[in-house]
Amino acid sequence: MLVIGSIFILLFGLFMALLPAFWWEMTESWKSNATEPSDRYLLTTRINGTFFAIVGLACLIGTFFLD
Repeated sequence: MLVIGSIFILLFGLFMALLPAFWWEMTESWKSNATEPSDRYLLTTRINGTFFAIVGLACLIGTFFLD
């Protein structure tokens, strides 16, 4: 189960890091009158996505070495 969760977090992070504008469309566009996300939003989404991807990868690697 931990492996599935780690893969989910890794994919979630990669999605956020690689497609922050699409992430904005899915999660935030309905809350704003803006037609596109700000540069600051794109940057912070990429940083957060990279963090999630690193954590997911670390958990995935950790499950193989700790078992």
